Amino acid sequence: MKEPSNVRKIAFVGDHLPRKCGIATFSSDLLAAVAAAHPQSQCFSVSVNDIKGGYEYPEIVRFEIEEQDLSSYLRAADFLNISNVDIVCLQHEFGIFGGPAGGHILALLRELRMPVVTTLHTVLKEPKADQRRVMQELISLSTKLVVMAERGRQMLLEIYQAPPAKIDLIPHGIPDVGFVDPTYFKDQFGVEGKVVLLTFGLLSPNKGIECVLHALPDIVAEFPDVVYIVLGATHPNELREHGEAYRLSLEILAKKNKIEKNVIFYNQFVDLENLTEFIGAADLYITPYLNEAQITSGTLAYAFGSGKAVVSTPYWHAAELLAEDRGVLAPFGDAQAMAREVIGLLRDDARRNAMRKSAYRIGRDMIWSNVARQYMRSFELSRLEGAPLSRKSVAIKTLDQKPRELPELKLSHLSRMTDSTGVFQHAVFSIPNFSEGYCTDDNARAFVLSVLLGELGGDPESARTLATTCAAFLHHAFDVKTKRFHNHMSFDRRWLDDQGSEDCHGRALWALGVGVGRSPFRSFHMMAGQLFPHALQAVPEFTSPRAWAFGLIGIHEYLRRLSGDSLVNQTREILTNRLIELFETNARPDWCWFEEELSYDNAKLAHALILSGRATGNQAVFERGLKALRWLTELQISEKGHFRPIGSNGFYRRGGMRANFDQQPIEAQATASACLEAYRATSDVWWYEQAQRAFDWFIGWNDLGLELYSPESGGCGDGLHVDRVNGNQGAESTLACLLSLAEMRLAQNMLTSFKAPIAVGA
Repeated sequence: MKEPSNVRKIAFVGDHLPRKCGIATFSSDLLAAVAAAHPQSQCFSVSVNDIKGGYEYPEIVRFEIEEQDLSSYLRAADFLNISNVDIVCLQHEFGIFGGPAGGHILALLRELRMPVVTTLHTVLKEPKADQRRVMQELISLSTKLVVMAERGRQMLLEIYQAPPAKIDLIPHGIPDVGFVDPTYFKDQFGVEGKVVLLTFGLLSPNKGIECVLHALPDIVAEFPDVVYIVLGATHPNELREHGEAYRLSLEILAKKNKIEKNVIFYNQFVDLENLTEFIGAADLYITPYLNEAQITSGTLAYAFGSGKAVVSTPYWHAAELLAEDRGVLAPFGDAQAMAREVIGLLRDDARRNAMRKSAYRIGRDMIWSNVARQYMRSFELSRLEGAPLSRKSVAIKTLDQKPRELPELKLSHLSRMTDSTGVFQHAVFSIPNFSEGYCTDDNARAFVLSVLLGELGGDPESARTLATTCAAFLHHAFDVKTKRFHNHMSFDRRWLDDQGSEDCHGRALWALGVGVGRSPFRSFHMMAGQLFPHALQAVPEFTSPRAWAFGLIGIHEYLRRLSGDSLVNQTREILTNRLIELFETNARPDWCWFEEELSYDNAKLAHALILSGRATGNQAVFERGLKALRWLTELQISEKGHFRPIGSNGFYRRGGMRANFDQQPIEAQATASACLEAYRATSDVWWYEQAQRAFDWFIGWNDLGLELYSPESGGCGDGLHVDRVNGNQGAESTLACLLSLAEMRLAQNMLTSFKAPIAVGA
């Protein structure tokens, strides 16, 4: 007698019915089968929503994840840990999770304290870079990997170098149905006396239905009583994007081929009972998919295991399952071959029936009760293997196993650098330099810092006082006649310029956007919201890429609260296109950048594309931002592994000599901020590590091994020279360090307490 399993609580993470997709059907069936086979174990589902508001789930769904919300995945991890789950069974397919290549799911997996058994519904032969990265980490984070075909196991070994001991081969589950004559079910569908061909599944253009419709005239010519049933609703994604245009095109094709009397489109997502009856009525099952890269097909498994003769194109699962005359294969998109194979089977009753019996016999190993037992064995082994490898040890961790402890965020020096007018621009060592006055650039940075300080939960009064002073400075700096900001103000409050630089204008817009979208105070919403559209008018005429980038970051923040502003959205599109055009013009394999020179605030250009591409759903924009940032980041890693920004003493022109000094704090801040945004967008921990590397430059991991940040006062040296730290602690450098430290603290809060991050584009 089998001993009771020690796996008492199992969480199935993926999709769940009534969501209409193959993964949802599989997840629901697997959960039900495991629960039925092991009633002593508590099973429940954590389901991913692809639509706002989710679905009317059954009680078995205990937690819901919003597909594109990274923080939602972290909350789900928290829920699973608190619920004391023994095993997580993840259903993985790239398209059902948020982030590039579905990478958001990795954020959940990293936080789990229990073993993970991952069912891979897709294994790619030629993955893109993001897909390979996600798959490699998925393999690393999983205790066991389940594939449904031998081809999948071989690909995991050869392409991804997965450990062989991790891989379990478990077939796709099927319902347990009897071996019956198709005639028994045909009268239910009004096709008695007909020869029934069947294809079922959610309808979309990659299913190859056209090939069968082109084959049917030849089939009907010899078997006039043939009827081809296409069973299944249009795929929800196809329906949302194109409506029923694809189904209509198939109906038009059937009429064009004069086979409309021989084709039935059954536009419903049927339940299991109705599905088994449809399959039962079929004389032949057809899967005419167009792409070989399908490692598993639930529809094929269902039909084959029910004892159906199958004609299929040779995608990977079909080629393996139907080998040795267990079915018939026809080349992709070859209607004549499809017709020939179907006709051959309809002519040869003996061969067709032998296929049916062989399929049904093999299918007995695939019924859900057997599959559930194999999964439970995998769960039990995973728990035994995972026990000594506890994911979340309470033991003391070495430095490489825990987030680095960040220094205290001190505001003493910034307070000294600020009076009732604003933040002073420069300092002589740690003493404010009154003779250099104030600038809009630094007051914009200080306003953004004040918002971050509020989010960190420090002294709310001091944060609001700083915000008020800087907001008043920004408001005064804007010239309503020219629609431009002044930048430099003398100590006696006289503007020293007719108008500031384009970059200054961009930074001011960034701060105003944060005031609208992130500040908790209505007075800042109102002031910044009224000023922002006026200040934005000048930006499309600018020629500075950094002004475009800061403008885009400000727009991103503004649209968090006022997303319906059409003029602001239009400007975002204009500026995004400008940066993309610049990138396409200048980027080369050896120089993946927007300009022929790397100068200052470099990472802001890539940062702006990452934000805008992600916010608008423009994958091409998003990927170019990530590509450029990765190139820049790798370029700024020294041979010893620390951050080495482009020096301001000559910068770095393509083909020329790179300046390694003088290194500026704004480069470390821009890089850290952009990498944190990339981390939030992709959940790829490599980006967090690069942000940490850039921040560590402030606290001594740099070319000279010297600290620029003073944890006693919160001041920061103005740069790193070839032989020393610049002893002056001006506003730009101090604010760059404090902004970086605040953003790192917010990111660390997310990592340690599942608190949702704030993307302020700092």
